[in-house]
Amino acid sequence: EALEAAIDEDTAAVIVEPIQGEGGIRVPPEGYLRGVREITRKRGVLMIADEVQTGLGRTGKLFGVDWEGVAPDLMTLAKALGGGVMPIGACVGRREVFEVFKGNPLYHSSTFGGNPLAAAAALAAIEVTLEEDLPRRALELGAYLMEGLKALKARFPHLIEDVRGRGLMLGVEFADADIGALVVAALAERGVLTAFGLNNPKVVRLEPPLIIGKEHADEALSALSASLEATEKVLEGLLT
Repeated sequence: EALEAAIDEDTAAVIVEPIQGEGGIRVPPEGYLRGVREITRKRGVLMIADEVQTGLGRTGKLFGVDWEGVAPDLMTLAKALGGGVMPIGACVGRREVFEVFKGNPLYHSSTFGGNPLAAAAALAAIEVTLEEDLPRRALELGAYLMEGLKALKARFPHLIEDVRGRGLMLGVEFADADIGALVVAALAERGVLTAFGLNNPKVVRLEPPLIIGKEHADEALSALSASLEATEKVLEGLLT
């Protein structure tokens, strides 16, 4: 209802993340993306899916919108598209949308667009993602990690408020941003690098490479358990 009310005659498009990344790994309720698609079609505006973080297998599907079978008008891709070796971003979409540039392609120009080396890396990354079925791997390892995270939440309910996500796009929400910062530092000391959501510092993001194995997941969970114990001791020391 809020989205439909926000659309007026000046609205050209609605941009949506299939899962909010910097906002704290927030998974929309079932049917939300389909609802956005229906509203944008009805109101005659474009639906743009920001798949920069969710795309290419991260959530357990090739694209985040695939969880609801939604086909957006445009989709942005980056990050994983470069295979971890080349910087590249892409905007893909329906032919009808891009035909607005047919009369004068210079309206959609780019200084470094179409870099051959970056494009080759992107094609190779897509090929590996499909051939090795990395979305399925992310789904399976993500479920395994989530099970471990829920167990840690049960052990440390005073530190962890929530664990959520899909595939290997997971978030741990702590009771306080300072607690999250202590855990991030403790994890780094144990060789596990994580980061908090830029717009929600209470949430620490767990987004490992899609090629990890179960042994790496176990290592991360063990490090997180030790980090939570260390954080607990620090907090006890501050209160005594």
